[in-house]
Formats: sequence, structure tokens, C-alpha cells
Amino acid sequence: MSTARAVALECLVSGEKQGAWSDGYLKKAIRQTGLSGRDAGLCTQIVYGSLQNKLLLDWYIDRYSSVPTEKMESAVRNTLRLGLYQLLFLDRVPVHAAVNESVTLVKTKSRNPRAAGLVNAVLRTIDKERGFGLPEPEELSIRFSHPAWLVKEFSNTLPADELEALLAADNAPAPIVAQVNTLKTSPAALTAELTAAGVAVSPHPWLPDCLELAETGSLEELAAFRDGKFYIQDAAAKLAILAAAPKPGMCVLDACAAPGGKSFAAAIAMEGTGEICANDIHPHKKKLIEAGAARLGATNIKTGIMDAKRFDPAMENAFDLVIADVPCSGLGIIRKKPDIRYKDPEPIKGLPQVQRAILETVSRYVRPGGTLLYSTCTLLRRENEDVVAGFLTGHRDYALEKFVLPGPIGAAEGMLTLWPHRHGTDGFFITKLRKRG
Repeated sequence: MSTARAVALECLVSGEKQGAWSDGYLKKAIRQTGLSGRDAGLCTQIVYGSLQNKLLLDWYIDRYSSVPTEKMESAVRNTLRLGLYQLLFLDRVPVHAAVNESVTLVKTKSRNPRAAGLVNAVLRTIDKERGFGLPEPEELSIRFSHPAWLVKEFSNTLPADELEALLAADNAPAPIVAQVNTLKTSPAALTAELTAAGVAVSPHPWLPDCLELAETGSLEELAAFRDGKFYIQDAAAKLAILAAAPKPGMCVLDACAAPGGKSFAAAIAMEGTGEICANDIHPHKKKLIEAGAARLGATNIKTGIMDAKRFDPAMENAFDLVIADVPCSGLGIIRKKPDIRYKDPEPIKGLPQVQRAILETVSRYVRPGGTLLYSTCTLLRRENEDVVAGFLTGHRDYALEKFVLPGPIGAAEGMLTLWPHRHGTDGFFITKLRKRG
């Protein structure tokens, strides 16, 4: 049963049982089952929507179900979430389709013969109650489906009047952002080619050589993608490279390079000259970087295997620019990985120690007078400002360096946080440090 809803259910159940990330599993499942067009779009929408609103959906289900969601079989619980998301959020899906397809789905996937009756009763009752106005949860955590610990973390950093705006932005769709490979084409030429292929293209509002895409279908099947004329990278990651300002002829180290986007941006900024050592600790990710560089024609990228926490004397004082986009909690990319918010918060408490170790090590690879870029895709102060402050306390040979970015960003005093609700980008942290000569 390879319908859009069946594939969506498999994705959600796998996320619960196996810890599979929804974005990666979903792309693979859609490809393997042959879903395309409207079916692929519906599958993607209901998976992301159900995850973005999971706590809210469960809140409603628990009010109208005789069985609490936590006691339900995974297939039943997630069928209810999918069906209820369609009822509450998708006007174009008829009620009978959302309910009947959910009942059929649970009959196929559940081991409980009574589950179909439960699903039917809950969805029809909630649909009927909509006419009288469903109750609204007061807690921000439930209303925006962010765990309470995460709401508290964000509230410690953001002004109260911005907190709701961030939570809402996390639940909004992220744009598909394409960076133009100016080694091979121009924004105008790529726009014309993609438009001719049926893609809806618009220039990014303020970031040069950057396009926003819609109605893409499978990106990998586009001739312009296969020919290496663009790559997908959020504006925030591109802004990090603009802050670092790599120049033609430089020797650059990207210490935690996978999947390669920052190395690609640096290669283009360097006009294909100089050398970029794009290293990562995982051999399979090294192959991904190599494939991307080959597609883009970025011949100045050399790949390697490296544990960024372990010092290599051969690299000491060897690089004009070192990029340290360190492992982090990823809480700035909730728009793209909606399930990341539900992961256990305990393991991420140890991340600052790892981040400090990487920063300490790779700082030794920067030549005197060179630049060190520290970045993350999280919004937690302890992984961002606190790590940098601790580093600077122990390294008098480094200092923050001002940088200027385009559009609404403007000048930054060496450290910058990008916010989805303020800038329309991923949540991202950028620090530029200069090593004294």
C-alpha cells in the first residue's frame, strides 16, 4: 500500500521506533515507492505538518480519545496524528478522505482489530466539535508544539514579545534556497534555465547570487542541478562564508566540512583558485563532499579524514582561514528537521565541551594574521556566545573582528545570531576571529 498516507505513516513510525530523521527517511521512501507529483507533495506536507504540530495534535486526541496517546500502538497514534492534521490544517483535503483513508490505513498497519473504530470515532468527534469551536491550549509549548524545556531555553535569550514569533517561524515551511555556482553560470542564465524546466524561481530578497525555488519536483533530476550550476544551501550558511571572506589564492581548512556547502561557497568565492582542505571525521561523508565538488567543478577542494578534536602538528600555522562549523544541537534548523525538537535534551548538554575542544585545536592551524570562523546551526547561548567567550579568555592572541553582511543584517561586532523570525533564514550563529600577527 504505497499511497501518500501509507508512506507518511511509515516515516512517522520509523522515527519513533528507530530514531530515523524524518527528512532523510522521507526522501528515501518517496524515491523507493515511486511517489511523484501531488502524492509526493501530500506525503511531505502531512509528515512535516504532523511533526510540527505533534504536541498540539496529541493534546486534542487525548481530550477526545478513551485511550491516551502514550498507551496507543505507534501505528495507531501516528495514523490519528496524520488524520487530525489533515482535518485541522488542510482545507483542500475533504473530511471524508481524511477520515476514511485513516481508518483504512490503520486496518492495514495496526495489530489491534479495534483500532479502526477508535480512529474513526476520534476523528469524527473532533470534526463535529469544530463547528462549536475547539478549545485552544494556553501553554505556548502545546500551542506551538515545542517541548517546555526548549521554550524555556529560547525565553532566556529572546525578548518575551519575540518568543511566539520564533515558535511560529519554526513551524512555517522553509524556502528552498539555491546558491548559484558562478564558476559555471550566472543568476540570470540559471533563472532562465530553471524557469524553462518548469521551476518557479525568484531572486533572494537581499542575498546576491542566491535564488528561491518552488515547484521543483525532484531537484536531482533537473539538468541544471546535474550539471553543477547550483547547490542547495540556506542563506545563513552562505552568510557565514561571506563573513569569513575567503579570497582567491588562499589556503583554507574546513575542519568539519560535511555535507560540504561551506567548502563549495568558499571555492566559488575563491574563483576556483587556492586550496580548500574539506575534512570530516566520517569516511562516508568524505565521499559526499567529493561528489558535490565534482558536480560543481570545484577543483580546488581536496578532501580528507580528520578528527577536529585531535591536534595534527603538520597543520600548525598552515592556513589563511579555518572554518569550524562544529557539531551542535541543531535547534536553529527546526523548520527543516521538525522532529529535532523532540530529541532527548540530556545528550546535548555535553556539546559545549566538544565544541570547545574543536575550537582549541583548530585555532592552532591558523597562521598569524589569519582568520578563524566559528559557526553553529543552533540558537543556544551555551553552544554559541559562551563557547567563544571562554575561548577568548584563554587566547589573547585572538580577537573578534567586525564584518558586514548584505541586506537587513548589516554590520556585526564579530558575533552574530541569525533568527528565523527576524531574518527569514535558519537559526545560525557566526563568529569571526582574527589571529594576531
